[in-house]
Amino acid sequence: MGLLYEEAGPAAAAGSQLHPVIKAFLCGSISGTCCTLLFQPLDLIKTRLQALQPSDHGSRRVGMVAVLLRVVRTESLLGLWKGMSPSIVRCVPGVGIYFGTLHSLKQHFLRGRPPTALESLMLGVGSRSVAGVCTSPLTVVKTRFEPVAVTGPVLPLQSGRYGYESICTALRSIYHNEGHRGLFSGLTATLLRDAPFSGIYLMFYSQTKGIVLHGTDQLDAAFVPAVNFSCGIFAGILASLVTQPADVIKTHMQLSPGRFQWIGQAVAFIFKDHGLRGFFQGSVPRALRRTLMAAMAWTVYEEMMAKMGLKC
Repeated sequence: MGLLYEEAGPAAAAGSQLHPVIKAFLCGSISGTCCTLLFQPLDLIKTRLQALQPSDHGSRRVGMVAVLLRVVRTESLLGLWKGMSPSIVRCVPGVGIYFGTLHSLKQHFLRGRPPTALESLMLGVGSRSVAGVCTSPLTVVKTRFEPVAVTGPVLPLQSGRYGYESICTALRSIYHNEGHRGLFSGLTATLLRDAPFSGIYLMFYSQTKGIVLHGTDQLDAAFVPAVNFSCGIFAGILASLVTQPADVIKTHMQLSPGRFQWIGQAVAFIFKDHGLRGFFQGSVPRALRRTLMAAMAWTVYEEMMAKMGLKC
């Protein structure tokens, strides 16, 4: 037993010597992986709903269930996970960068004290902005990605207008045909969507959690994940509703970068063809995905950080 302890000691010591920001990045990446695998179908359905044109189905409205059934019928159940590769490549480092940046900002500005509502808002906005800029090219690829060609009257695999064979091929093709602007198309709309979402989410999450735990000196460890998840659901619903129009604008700009050079053009197009309702296309699957994904990501992240002895 002594030998085993001595052999395990250096490995444990090496793990404990990791910088707290790196630990936060690793915890965030793992939580991002779990969430992406679970909620990819909702993201695919959301993107397809937003990519539909009025002429695709005449005047008949196409809902979330109709898209879901069409995908399962024409592409099998696994079709709901098409486009998984770019989602993993984008979300895993993206969530890791977000949590790593957030932890670093908390250490620098808060120094161990709980944040106020405004501080939570600013921390969320800043952290997501850094992650959004770093992963923008992968976000464009994820929106456009289509692993195999599709023929016939079926809905697209992801957005349905591009036929990239791999992530690397997509990145090279976009850069060759559209330059660096193509790799960052829709970045402004993405930040207008993601930065406020993260800020609003973190603000409501922190404040709700503080209210729920107020007056409780110690909470049974078994109930901590449930409390975190419940607070995350509440915060996610509010943040999703506020930022849904920006998500629709972002999708249109990334699917047609040559047509929409700036946000105003995309806004005018959506309003002309779909009216105000168009700014909330795909809101149900997006709200479900973003809310559940954020709630689970924070729950897994906080549990892993606690295991490592770090304060979130």
